[in-house]
Amino acid sequence: MAAALLIGAFSFYGILSASIRATTERAAEQRVEELVDRLDGPGGRDVRTLDDEIVQVIGPDGTVRAASEEAQDELGSTALPSDGDTHTMTIDDKPMLVVSEDLRDDQTLVLAVPLDDDDEALSTVALLLVIAVPLLLALVAATTWLVTGRALRPVNRIREEVDGITAERLHRRVEVPPSADEIAALAVTMNGMLDRLDASATAQRRFVSDASHELRSPLATIRQHAELARTHPATTSLDELAEVVSEEGLRLQGIVESLLLLARLDEGASTHDELVDLDDLALGEVRRLRASGLDVDGSGIAAARVQGDPRLLGQLVRNLADNAARHSRGRVAVGVTPVDRHVFVTVEDDGSGVPPEERERVFERFVRLDEARSRDAGGSGLGLSIVRAIATAAHGTVTVDESRWGGARFVVMLPLA
Repeated sequence: MAAALLIGAFSFYGILSASIRATTERAAEQRVEELVDRLDGPGGRDVRTLDDEIVQVIGPDGTVRAASEEAQDELGSTALPSDGDTHTMTIDDKPMLVVSEDLRDDQTLVLAVPLDDDDEALSTVALLLVIAVPLLLALVAATTWLVTGRALRPVNRIREEVDGITAERLHRRVEVPPSADEIAALAVTMNGMLDRLDASATAQRRFVSDASHELRSPLATIRQHAELARTHPATTSLDELAEVVSEEGLRLQGIVESLLLLARLDEGASTHDELVDLDDLALGEVRRLRASGLDVDGSGIAAARVQGDPRLLGQLVRNLADNAARHSRGRVAVGVTPVDRHVFVTVEDDGSGVPPEERERVFERFVRLDEARSRDAGGSGLGLSIVRAIATAAHGTVTVDESRWGGARFVVMLPLA
């Protein structure tokens, strides 16, 4: 701001000085032309009769032929410049502007105009600028400080409120001012961020709780059978204990591997991308389900190739197939349908289906809609979460709606290669 004011003051002074100088030059030129007209015209006047003006008539030889009374007093026989250009010189310690104009008979009329008024006006302006610029700068600085402080006061309040929000106080929110300006928008944005952090922390706590519960169940089963075998060795055979430990160990292994896969996908870990034939994966699952005794319709499988990790995409299709087999009453359909630049993988069953209000919740981790089922029949509740995570990593989506038989139909949309 100070630099701008100084540049503006110097620019104003320079422009004003040039304007005053140009105005004085025009006035002097008009005056000398007027004197030339009087001297060259009929009944011309002698320059010696001019009062309060420095006027000389210079001959061709450069000598003074005639001069006004003031010119004689100030200059005597010294001739002023008469080359036709405008000159600035000092006469009797006074700045003068000298202009000239040709007369008849090869003589030249020279007029000297004082610049005292111009210098006085410029001095006054310079003094005013010297006083006004610092005052204006101080006024602007004070106004800026007050306005900025007032404008940033809500920001400082928001900062203090956010500074007091910790992981244990994520329920707190920033007060939104009623100004409906950028500060209010900042407060709304901060509250939105806090909402997301609160939801994420809540989901994380729920996830840790559910994971602990899932891991505790098989561990408790193993411990109970081990204690039973130690307390009553006659009623518990070694083969029975080994079978329980093996089954629960496999269950633990599956949960841990699923959790590790979800964590890796959540972190955006790079996957091994290559061309994958989805129809081959789907046909492989059709054959596997048929071998288990299900009536599986694979007529809707068409050739389609995508870019992705074949192991993850295979797990996506398998999880959907296992989910359909778990809930079906005997019929399952698998389809692969390319449309434009995308391919749709559909897996549907004739089970009880998914209520509309639960169709988003089924993709949450450790969610089972039928809590009455046993843990073994219902799975760990991570299969559909893994399906969504893999689909998202492959730049796709997954949704669930109603199948042709009234059961559930899962639809995965992926971009074609």
